[in-house]
Amino acid sequence: MAQVSYPGVYVDEVSSGVRPISAASTSTAAFIGQAEKGSLTEAKRIFNFTEFENQYGGFLDDSYLAHAVYQFFNNGGAICYVVRVAGENVETANIVLSDRADTPQDTLTIEAVSPGQWGNELELVVTDGTVDPGNEFTLEVYQGDASTPTERFEDLSMVPNAPNFVEKVTNASTLIRVTADPTNTNAVAGTSRGGGTPTLPLTSPRTQLRININADGYQTIDLQEAVTDGTVDNLDDLGNVVAALNARVQALSPLRSSTDPAAFTGFTASDDGGVLLLTSGTSGVASSVSVARAADSNTNATSLLRLGRLEGGTETQGGAVTRPVVNSGAVPRYRVGDHGLPAAGISSVRAGSDGDPITTDLPYIEAFGRLDDKDDVSLIAVPGIGSANVVGEGMAYCESRSLSDCFFIGDMGLDVDTTAEAQSFVAGLSPKNSYGALYLPWATMVDPTGQSPEPIPVPPSGFVAGMYAKTDARRGVWKAPAGTESALAGTAALVVTFTDAQQGLLNPAPYNINVIRQFAASGRVLWGARTITSDAEWRYIPVRRTAIMLRVSIYRGIQWAVFEPNDVDLWQQLRLNISAFMMTLFRQGAFQGATADQGFFVKCDAETTTQADIDNGVVNVLVGFAPLKPAEFVVVKLSQKAGQSA
Repeated sequence: MAQVSYPGVYVDEVSSGVRPISAASTSTAAFIGQAEKGSLTEAKRIFNFTEFENQYGGFLDDSYLAHAVYQFFNNGGAICYVVRVAGENVETANIVLSDRADTPQDTLTIEAVSPGQWGNELELVVTDGTVDPGNEFTLEVYQGDASTPTERFEDLSMVPNAPNFVEKVTNASTLIRVTADPTNTNAVAGTSRGGGTPTLPLTSPRTQLRININADGYQTIDLQEAVTDGTVDNLDDLGNVVAALNARVQALSPLRSSTDPAAFTGFTASDDGGVLLLTSGTSGVASSVSVARAADSNTNATSLLRLGRLEGGTETQGGAVTRPVVNSGAVPRYRVGDHGLPAAGISSVRAGSDGDPITTDLPYIEAFGRLDDKDDVSLIAVPGIGSANVVGEGMAYCESRSLSDCFFIGDMGLDVDTTAEAQSFVAGLSPKNSYGALYLPWATMVDPTGQSPEPIPVPPSGFVAGMYAKTDARRGVWKAPAGTESALAGTAALVVTFTDAQQGLLNPAPYNINVIRQFAASGRVLWGARTITSDAEWRYIPVRRTAIMLRVSIYRGIQWAVFEPNDVDLWQQLRLNISAFMMTLFRQGAFQGATADQGFFVKCDAETTTQADIDNGVVNVLVGFAPLKPAEFVVVKLSQKAGQSA
């Protein structure tokens, strides 16, 4: 409130109390199944089929996961999660490279980014870096015998704290994971070697240079000070220059507390065949000696001493020897998981494996748990696994989630192709609830791999999930995903063509099976919209899915009310916000009734929230809605006109 202190008009902003509630997404699917590659520990979100191929591979002969995801996007889906499962004894392709030391040790472990036989086709090429070939290297990753690399990582370092450390840079790879071996002890002391014979004598003032030991920071030294303090008589010969360098560098103190003082006290300069060689006092992958010109060109001695890279010198880090061996003609590429041993530069290889065949439903059922933290999932399917156990557990999982916010789309087996077999399947299904629906028969699609000249059979769940998403986007979740508008894209035919009479045995309770039918005018369409429950109140798919949408939307939209004072003001705000949300849906045609009062109600007052509730910190909101139910049976009565007036 404005502080009133003088006559005039004061303006304050006052909240309207309206906190809009957004409708929750209802069309994000999750598909569970076997894949060529991909994570076996978490569900990944996918936005198109190309992304699926990049992360999970292509189509498999013994899995319908890729087919379902493809048809989901083909029929209107926009976002889905993928959960990969595999049998026992699955392995990740792995290769261990050795370093360049005289007595080689393991230096890099490179493995495929995910388990599976696919990793055996990866190939690696190690070359010198382009910027600093003495210390850095480049890693190229090829898929199979491809002539060009799929990924290329340039100028990699073996120094953990370096910005171009091999593990950091390659972490963005979609194909490999690289780990530097921390137990490698072949790192030596870093050196700086002159680019040629020094020009002597050094005469003042050209006696200064800057030196950086172990990346501690550049410090300026003046070799003339060694003459002044009597360490050497002059700077006329290489021996005196060596002595002066040792004296002045060893007298320095580290600039950083993390730098080992021994890097300076143990520093050595030496005559290496007439060329200066400077060596750090400590060993390690980060050990180094760098020389730079003095700040004042009039005092600079590096050009006379031929020290530093600008003067043609070479600077080698202690970890340079721990780099992997560069590929040679004898070993043009390292084959991850499939390289014969012994071979130069390779310590060991482990082949990738897809694991044992899955013979039980357990891996699929356990995979549901990987969706526990995915609160935007709305639809779940296990494509092609026509097991009553999997379907039952899938529906139970959807109901048991904290918000009961998912709906399961169930497949039957390819061999379920008669009404009796379909009825038997449902009879053996347990538990049954309204959080799932069953579809049959399977459809056929053109073989995406091109191996079969004839269309191949695929389960309906991918098509159906895509059609759910398409219907939700066009008409709303309250519209039954069925009817002549629900023609399935990408189908060549149906494996079984059911008649009206046969569907009449499957559609009613207690079976509630949704049949995919083919009609001359509409093509192959979803011709059923029932959940598997026997509870008439939740018989229809749009009723259950509308309730899920309302539950999730309101739950997320009134989080602001937590810890607010539990009194009339709060109750009014809750009624206002929820009523506004429900009115928006009513105007979109989500509920029955000619007026809003007939379509829904929101009650939050002293009747729903008693004093005992208030004392316990509880506010109760009662929301009711009149759901739209599909016109499943359209009855037209015809009669003949009995007579005609004269």
